[in-house]
Amino acid sequence: FIQMLRSAEKRDVLELLRRAPEEMLPFVVEAAVATQSVASLAALSDFLNFGKEHKSLLEKFLYAAAFSPRPSGELLRLVLDKLDGKQLAPEVWETGIVAVGSLVGKLCQQKLCGLQQEVERGVETILGALRGAEEEPEVVVYLLALGNAGLPETIPTLLDYAEEGPTAVTTAAIAALRRFPTWHISSKVKRAMRRIFHEKRKSYEKTCRLAAAEMLLDNEPSPMDVLNILLATNELETETATFLLLKVQNSLR
Repeated sequence: FIQMLRSAEKRDVLELLRRAPEEMLPFVVEAAVATQSVASLAALSDFLNFGKEHKSLLEKFLYAAAFSPRPSGELLRLVLDKLDGKQLAPEVWETGIVAVGSLVGKLCQQKLCGLQQEVERGVETILGALRGAEEEPEVVVYLLALGNAGLPETIPTLLDYAEEGPTAVTTAAIAALRRFPTWHISSKVKRAMRRIFHEKRKSYEKTCRLAAAEMLLDNEPSPMDVLNILLATNELETETATFLLLKVQNSLR
């Protein structure tokens, strides 16, 4: 079916989308996204009305885009255009932002970061949404999107939210940081994780401290980091201390 769509013209794909039975429509939308031809993306652009369309179909489109293994800049542009300046259901908007992060990350993995204007636009969209977010759940979603994007230049932003945010925000920011390869976990990142684990600036929930300790232990820990984490286990609950001891033992093995 995808092979057939690859050779189809825009009007044919659009006709197919318009005539597809309701139960088949999500499948056709997914196939058109997978095809990623100029014609199929143009047809999707005309067909999907983010102001009126049923939200389940829009989410299907966004999930298909997010999970595309080798997305194109044109696919990212289509998603951004559909999100831009429209009054959307909160679930659709949040799914769209997470999809943007995923698409940006995959384009950069393909070494297309500098070649695609859409990548910069995608990152700005996420950062703009993050700056304007007032509710904690929104912030968590945008941090997830930044984690999906995996761009080193966003690490300082993630560190700010990791240290200063409430529990859910701190957890999401550290989770996003943990997606970066070891060579991006700089001394600045490690200092922030030490401050969180040892509660140098304020108190943190156990889950946040554990996540910070894992960051330190998983990214070429210094002997002093290991020693300080082991010493700190004396003051932790048995379950937490046991978890960290096992983590250290696994690292040694």
